[in-house]
Amino acid sequence: MSLTGTPLFATVIALTAIAVILPLAVWSKVRGPAAVRILTRALMMVFAQVTAIALVFIGVNREQNFYTTWGDLLGTSDYVQAANDLGPDGLGGKKIETAPKVLQEWQPVDGLGGRVKKTELDGKISGVKGDVMVWLPPQYDDPAFKDKKFPVVELIPGIPGTGKSWFQGLKAHEVLEPLMKSGKVAPFILVSPRAMLLGNADTGCANLPGKVNADSWFSVDVRKMVLDNFRASDEPRTWGIAGYSAGAYCAAKLAISHPDRYSAAVSLSGYNDPGQEPSSLVAQDPELRRTHNLKAVLQAAPTPPAVSLWMSGAEHDGYLSGTDLKALAQSPTVVHAEKVVGGHNLETWSKQLPQAFGWLSTQVKTP
Repeated sequence: MSLTGTPLFATVIALTAIAVILPLAVWSKVRGPAAVRILTRALMMVFAQVTAIALVFIGVNREQNFYTTWGDLLGTSDYVQAANDLGPDGLGGKKIETAPKVLQEWQPVDGLGGRVKKTELDGKISGVKGDVMVWLPPQYDDPAFKDKKFPVVELIPGIPGTGKSWFQGLKAHEVLEPLMKSGKVAPFILVSPRAMLLGNADTGCANLPGKVNADSWFSVDVRKMVLDNFRASDEPRTWGIAGYSAGAYCAAKLAISHPDRYSAAVSLSGYNDPGQEPSSLVAQDPELRRTHNLKAVLQAAPTPPAVSLWMSGAEHDGYLSGTDLKALAQSPTVVHAEKVVGGHNLETWSKQLPQAFGWLSTQVKTP
């Protein structure tokens, strides 16, 4: 039974109703010794509490899509088929331009209308096999744009979170579509890949030989899939990346690390130190934690990367991380730190989308 499906939700609603009605119907009718009566009534109370908690959790999870499978919830999911050492460029000696095309089959996503579609991508470089969701802008099917290519923004969710979180939780497509129609925001193709690749651990979007090649999943395999299936350009100036929370760290890190693949990143309530995410695989090793700190990543670049970063959040929830990175940045790297009022939640991030994607529209170019 699907964790986000209607059958489970309906079942839990029914059990919750039974849990409320049962004590009212039989409380005074329980028979037997005092110990048996006390135990029976206690079990009815526990049953009511458990079903109430389950109903709230499942209801919130259906709305926000923190977990889509039981494996994600229990930490048993594994979308990694191989984790070879792919070297500094994350390609493992392969050349993307000569690799066979990756043509995908697409299905609609329940509850999101026909414009959001999903596919199962078998990442030949990264060794990751996972779901990817794509939303096409309103102009994409307009006959006037039939020969045009479109800019792309990858969307990285937090931990826990799924690709669907950006569309059902933040409602990115609902917020941005009217802005794209009016010309206030560029007509981006929005791409949201699976981020939870090893149970409920945070990969930090890193390539960790023997464990996971998350960097190559996002920046190589997903990127190639988009180029092979949609009207998009491989020019880095036409690609951006955005994330919230742990996904914000990933977005900034991928942009800094790969200016040959991305030109801009949006970080909503992100951080520089991967150790701020308790489930981070990178933070388990002190040296990896140090070298994967965004300040160290920026300083280790052979030359200042030609990327622009938007880093927003409350003072201690993204903003100060942005100002710290801004103090280190050298041209052509540009860091914009935006202080906002709001909590570490989907509602706050959703409200920032018009401004953040308006900024992205000035940084990511239409092919």
